[in-house]
Amino acid sequence: MSSAEGPAPWRVVVVDDHELLRRGLRLVLETIDDLAVVGEAADGHEALAVIAARAPDVVITDARMPGLDGLGLVRACTTAHPGLPLLVLTTFEDAALVRALVDAGAAGYLLKDIAPDRLAESVRAVAEGGLVLDPRIARHARSPGPEDDAAAAPLAILTRSERAVAGGVAQGRTNGEIAASLHLAEGTVKNHVSALLRKLEARDRTALALQLAKALGRELP
Repeated sequence: MSSAEGPAPWRVVVVDDHELLRRGLRLVLETIDDLAVVGEAADGHEALAVIAARAPDVVITDARMPGLDGLGLVRACTTAHPGLPLLVLTTFEDAALVRALVDAGAAGYLLKDIAPDRLAESVRAVAEGGLVLDPRIARHARSPGPEDDAAAAPLAILTRSERAVAGGVAQGRTNGEIAASLHLAEGTVKNHVSALLRKLEARDRTALALQLAKALGRELP
């Protein structure tokens, strides 16, 4: 696709043993301009063949499937397709499974009742290198501790770049100061701050800084 037409859409493969759910996901994702479903699979073994043939940017997979399940697929892709982000979409809220998937290299874990726009946002985030965990289960991604529950959820929906900018916001730095420290354009920082305000539902920058200071003080250096 030429530059005049804009960037190519993110290529997605959908993996689920229920055909109706696969078709539903395809229909939802194909309504979004910058996403394109390029393949489907009913289990992990079939998915590996589809991934090799279609070269997706992101894989959305169920956690529980007969044959090779989501965890097995994540582990296999870590070896066969390093760097390919797998976003686990499931109805299961299982602390041990979440930790195992994240430890194996999954780029995200979401529940199937997620809104379509949030799903699309999550696909973009993991495609750009982020880690996305549903706030309802983010606390399961690490071994639980007394401070983990409050800190994990607010940051779970942020991309890696947004988290870097969030550190500067939490310290009360201006956009210009953050841009200089991260070697980014000031306009890029401004866009990230706007995304932070929207994602964390903060009413203004002061409220955002207070919210991030509480969370980032526990999660980031």
